[in-house]
Amino acid sequence: MLVLFIGLFNLTLEQNVFAQTTGKIRGQAVDTNSGEPLPGVNVIIDGTTRGAATDINGEYFILNVSPGKYTLRATMMGYEVRVVTDVVVSVNRTTTIHFAMRETVIEGEEVVVTATKMAVKKDQTSSIRNVSSEQINILPVENIGQVIQMQTGVVDGHFRGGRLTEVSYMIDGMQVNESYAGTDQTVVVEKEVAQDLEVITGTFNAEYGRAMSGIVNVVTKDGRDKFHGSFSGHLSNYYTGNNDVFIGLKNTEINRNQDYKVQLEGPIWKNNITFFANYRYQENLGYINGIRRFRVDDYTDFTTPTDFEEETPWDAYIKDIRYYSEHTGDEDYVPINTNRTYSFMGKLTFRLTKNMKMSLMNTWNSDTRPSTGHSYKYKPDGRAHYYDETTLYAFQLNHLLSERAFHDFKISYMQNDYKYHLYEDPLDPRYVHRGYASSAGGFTSGGQDYGHDKRTLDDINIKYDLTWQVSQKHSLKTGLLYTKHKLHNEPTYVQNKLRGTPLAHFYEYNPETRQVEFYPYQAEILPDSAIAMDIYTKEPYEFSGYLQDKMEFDAMVINLGLRYDYFNPNTTYPSQRRNPANQLTFYEKDEFGQILIDANGNPILNQERMSTYPTADAQVQVSPRFGLSYTLGEAAVLHFSYGHFFQMPPLYALYSNHRFLVPPENFGTIQGDPQIQAEKTVQYEMGVWQELLPGMGLELSVYYKDIYDLQSAVVFTTYNQIKYGFYSNKDYGNAKGFELKFDYITGPLAFILNYTLQYTRGNADNPTSTFSRAGQSLDPVPYLVPLNWDQRHTLNASIGYTKSNYGVTLTGYFNSGRPYTFTPVSVSPLSKQTLYPNNSKRPSTFTLDLRANYDIKMLGTSKLRLFLSIYNLLDRKNELYVNSTTGRAYTAVIYPIDIETFRSNYNDIYDTVQNPYMYSTPREIKLGMGFIF
Repeated sequence: MLVLFIGLFNLTLEQNVFAQTTGKIRGQAVDTNSGEPLPGVNVIIDGTTRGAATDINGEYFILNVSPGKYTLRATMMGYEVRVVTDVVVSVNRTTTIHFAMRETVIEGEEVVVTATKMAVKKDQTSSIRNVSSEQINILPVENIGQVIQMQTGVVDGHFRGGRLTEVSYMIDGMQVNESYAGTDQTVVVEKEVAQDLEVITGTFNAEYGRAMSGIVNVVTKDGRDKFHGSFSGHLSNYYTGNNDVFIGLKNTEINRNQDYKVQLEGPIWKNNITFFANYRYQENLGYINGIRRFRVDDYTDFTTPTDFEEETPWDAYIKDIRYYSEHTGDEDYVPINTNRTYSFMGKLTFRLTKNMKMSLMNTWNSDTRPSTGHSYKYKPDGRAHYYDETTLYAFQLNHLLSERAFHDFKISYMQNDYKYHLYEDPLDPRYVHRGYASSAGGFTSGGQDYGHDKRTLDDINIKYDLTWQVSQKHSLKTGLLYTKHKLHNEPTYVQNKLRGTPLAHFYEYNPETRQVEFYPYQAEILPDSAIAMDIYTKEPYEFSGYLQDKMEFDAMVINLGLRYDYFNPNTTYPSQRRNPANQLTFYEKDEFGQILIDANGNPILNQERMSTYPTADAQVQVSPRFGLSYTLGEAAVLHFSYGHFFQMPPLYALYSNHRFLVPPENFGTIQGDPQIQAEKTVQYEMGVWQELLPGMGLELSVYYKDIYDLQSAVVFTTYNQIKYGFYSNKDYGNAKGFELKFDYITGPLAFILNYTLQYTRGNADNPTSTFSRAGQSLDPVPYLVPLNWDQRHTLNASIGYTKSNYGVTLTGYFNSGRPYTFTPVSVSPLSKQTLYPNNSKRPSTFTLDLRANYDIKMLGTSKLRLFLSIYNLLDRKNELYVNSTTGRAYTAVIYPIDIETFRSNYNDIYDTVQNPYMYSTPREIKLGMGFIF
């Protein structure tokens, strides 16, 4: 059957839907009494025309089966009918169902059994987690990202100790990573859209690339053949006993956060064309407030006594010394950590023939949020905003060539627009003079954010996959992927034309306006030749191919694969790093020091000290992958896997400061390196799964990985002794750990527990760590230290009770303290010692979340659904960050000299310590109502 899809659809065949990434059902039929194989047994997926007949060895297989839950029916003349219910099929997995058939003279006699978990675990060769839409919907989470965080091996976006850039995020089989920074996905789909979530934290097959630590694959829903829809609205507020930290929160403000959702699906033309659409709008004011004491054009100076001749309303006397502190704000509370998000996903599915299907999908999401920070507490206005908008168009074709083979063809186009500014026009007259940007009492007291960035990234992906069941034992899969990137970077830097003159900072007090006024600011944009104006367009491209063989034997499954990756940066690089932009000129000289000239009388350049700009080399990697699972008895599976995984660093590491200019001061820039190599991970994993009781499973895994050639910024010195940085491959890390997953599902009751024990070491937390240490005259870290996401113990557990018209789920999270860098006080003997990063641990954290829903039946199949979600049920003030001198969020070492020199007429020095950003979100209660039809 030809299925043209935009994604992985985890819907059942009873709904006549197929998935781009599918699974397989296989097994054998035998005579119960003799144990001999039975050829000619018809195995049918109940409610469909899909099925197969057993061969001479009694074996059968059914390819291209969509993920979902099915009933299998095996029939043969003279034998009783065998029915197996609850047969689960997962993406890229084989479900093994055997039939033991008994002879009978009573035609039509049925024996019904339920499939065990063993059926889908036999071919698991690494750590893979599948979360269904039903599980997602009952969890107390707001988005897919929170579901990912609950999986074993995942710590705040880090998969098994890797950096944030080492995960590949996919939607319906197409990668949607943000390639510039590489830290997250850019396409966001809501949890209601996901039919299935696949999280691979272990080694993964050769078909997956551009990742070293993990794969996240969201399988989206498809439109059904009948109209369905839902509308819901949710309001929430924060109710906390920690009002000394989270100031300005009001118990009566029930709509502080608003969340609205719409979802529609159904047929357009019979069942041949269907649609699915989902829309969500969120307006959140957040839980952190500021106080508008200062406005952007207020001026305060507590460093120098004022010399204004006349008295002003803003005179502040501190220890009998007159200072100037202008504050024209209204003292109102102002939300600080706000955000506004929109998301849309729409899909059309065309069932062209019995064996042909085409799907078109479009997603769009937009996120707007301001700059945040404790320094804005008393001047919340004038903050720049981040504007992030992503659009995705995707197309897929799936064709079942025969009972033994099918192939997929996919194309996607993704555009990400990123902007950062207060006002879109960098010369907007509403920008005030930079002289107002002052500080008072440890907080900003005037001015605005003047940063102005703009970046656009376009990605085109073309992908082809072919699956061929060569025999009962061998399944070959091969594929090709071509990706074209187009990155346009356009920062803007504005400066004062009067810089360097006395008028640049001239100000005076105006008695009429009763405010300080600066000499008019004459704004101009820096020329394109300036280092800060790093404007460029780059178009790298990459190609990959893979071949893998899945060998399935009676008690053993082997996955063997090989992957090829090619990346072309499509740009040039400087040949002489000590003079990368030829800002220095060197000539050939004779033995007397005289400059040599050529036949035309021109001085001859010293080519060894001057840069040329050859084309950067393409990068090629070959990655072997191996996985094995072995059945132990009737209810246990042992697995082992090994693989090499390569990934190019994010694009900024190749193209930053693309003109390779070096400023006149040391450590003033880090240049991209188009010659940077791919990063490499070598990982080993071993694990065992055991079915303890019907519905109860336990899975244990251990792993170890070496991470080589990690991106770092190395220090280079020019010929005129200026130090600067450029990106290279110098960092190293490793990780090892133990994972445990326990689940028990029986009837309406479900309990799931995930535990991770992890050790993560490396020489640097991030690519610029070593460079930053050099800028502080510190040596590189000489040995491996804990990385700042080295969270030793990660535990979460969920217990839920769900019936047809109501459900309740409670989830708890425990995380041991992550590392931080302790800084001893100056009088401590430790201050004389060399202390390396991440030498201490923060406090552990614990959170409980609750979700409940209740349905009220209405006309027909429609119903009214009431929602209740409580996040941080116990209102725990978890310390996410700490002060480096004390290791706690609520205390800090304050020296007597600091108290003596502190000057403010509105707060004290302890105000800076009470920082709400160091704590987790306080208790949030969210109420909702929806109409479902």
